[in-house]
Amino acid sequence: MTNRENFLSLIKRQGYERVPVEFELCPILKEKVKKELGAENYEEYFGMPWRRVEHIRLADKDTEKFRKYFVPPLAPDATIDQWGVGYEKSPDSMHMTRMRHPLEMVETIEELMDYPFPDYAAGDASHQKAQADAIKARDLIALGSMQCTIWENSWYMRSMEEMFCDMMDGDEKAAYLLDKSLEAAKIMAKAFIEAGVDVLYFGDDIGMQHTIMMSEELYCEWLKPRLAELIAYAKGLNPDILIFYHSCGFIEPFIPHLIEVGIDVLNPIQSESMDFAKIYRTYGEQISFHGTIGTQTVMPYGTPQQVKEEVWRNLDLAGEKGGLFVAPTHLLEPEVPLANILAYVDACREYKSK
Repeated sequence: MTNRENFLSLIKRQGYERVPVEFELCPILKEKVKKELGAENYEEYFGMPWRRVEHIRLADKDTEKFRKYFVPPLAPDATIDQWGVGYEKSPDSMHMTRMRHPLEMVETIEELMDYPFPDYAAGDASHQKAQADAIKARDLIALGSMQCTIWENSWYMRSMEEMFCDMMDGDEKAAYLLDKSLEAAKIMAKAFIEAGVDVLYFGDDIGMQHTIMMSEELYCEWLKPRLAELIAYAKGLNPDILIFYHSCGFIEPFIPHLIEVGIDVLNPIQSESMDFAKIYRTYGEQISFHGTIGTQTVMPYGTPQQVKEEVWRNLDLAGEKGGLFVAPTHLLEPEVPLANILAYVDACREYKSK
């Protein structure tokens, strides 16, 4: 099988010949891999199966216009994203930031309507097809990454506390923000699909370490219908598009809902929060999975042999037909030894299904 054939067959649970390798490195580990392995581009060095197609390029790149929305004012060196969300540097972290919410103090729907949301419809997507074509010409999977799709995008602007209050009160501000995020997501998804990507990667964190973030009732009222609308829209444009969906934490009660709305692959099945063996027994005939190797436990604190055994155990659970794109569950942080990264890679390359 080619790389593309192997990947698609694995994800569709139709068998596979090789276990693909995939992970993301924090800036410190990127430098370490570059210095110790000579890997200028670790995706290329380790032969990862996909590459990202760039997003729509917005015509209006001015984010300083959002500073007036912050009370108290943003730190002078803070960065602001295209939605107006502020990120202040943290002196206690190597690469984390403090998030600031531009719409936290908004009290009326009129204030939301006056907010300068990014105009993706007026953006430039002309570069995307050439990128997707070039990726696929290299026998790689073209990926359109759209995580923080609806829920996270909305509460990043409003703040989680205010967003939950709005939802619990049935406030029209919640619907307005969620619909704005959905509208933008549809535009981005359409552009990616028209460019020819193989995978759309959606995601919103709806779980915490040991419990769901909200009740099923609240999820089904506010978030599930909008995700269903987005996936139906995407699959209406291309029935063969593969939908990956990310949520950290414990989300077991939400999995039937995610299957119902049409996701194909669930990420990351965080091992500290859920038991992959149980999840696979329950849902392995309905969806595939991406992740399962703990970044809070075995990757930073296990031995290389323990890393290998975790990879092999989970691949054995999925069996010969596949359905598991095995990978660390999140960004690899500075605590992860290089030996454990290499052990994960070796485990994937050495694996032979039973």
